[in-house]
Amino acid sequence: MDININTTVPIEILIEKLIFNKYKYLRNDISALTKGDNAYHLILSGIALGDRRTNSAFRRAKISFDDGINIVDDLCKLKVLKLEKSLQSLSALDDQYTVSEKLLFTSPFVRFWFAIVSPLFQGIKEGNYKEAFDRFKNRESEFTALVFEQLSHELLKLSISNDEIPKLRGQSLVKLGRYWDDDIDIDLLAKTKSGKVIAGACKYSNSKIKKSELTKLKEKCKQVNIDVDVFVLFSKKGYSSELKSLKSDSLKLFTVRNFNF
Repeated sequence: MDININTTVPIEILIEKLIFNKYKYLRNDISALTKGDNAYHLILSGIALGDRRTNSAFRRAKISFDDGINIVDDLCKLKVLKLEKSLQSLSALDDQYTVSEKLLFTSPFVRFWFAIVSPLFQGIKEGNYKEAFDRFKNRESEFTALVFEQLSHELLKLSISNDEIPKLRGQSLVKLGRYWDDDIDIDLLAKTKSGKVIAGACKYSNSKIKKSELTKLKEKCKQVNIDVDVFVLFSKKGYSSELKSLKSDSLKLFTVRNFNF
């Protein structure tokens, strides 16, 4: 959108000035992106406000599976969405079943629009922003958490290509994504060309990550029978002394400082 953003300004002020106050202009851009179709908008809001699974998004939008899939296919062709599959292939479970795909917005801004702006457009259009800000406040942490997770995936790719993880030097990734089933979610799962497996957790919170987070991640991998070579953790606020003492060739700890290039 070619907008220069001063990140020292509180985000609420930026949202009001650059999005809510310009709703009428931005609405036209969004409509051009999505063909202005109400069914498309309902599904996009269902994805933005839900768990990103196709089935739950269709239920939220009250649209049949067949109609929903056709719309999702079109939104993927329009490059508004992209499909994501669970990396179940890295699990050695014999009785594995296929879980529903998830959907990712190609732009975090469009995700914000359909989570906050589109469902509450009437108030925003009339200059009443209270309900929209209340919803943003309630959902800010989950919205930011996914963006941090996506950035963590990108950082891992750069770290491996720059040989910053000793145990993975000279390696290249052939798979990078997430694992989920009906009971377990793993924020990051990857495999190198030589077959080494990486599993990770991404936490964008105002408290340091403790050893228990690593223990939880290891237990998840054990439950789904994934043999991991390197664990990676990404944290906004750093790590406890106990966890930092465990750093090794098999455990890499990233902080927000690692995102500075």
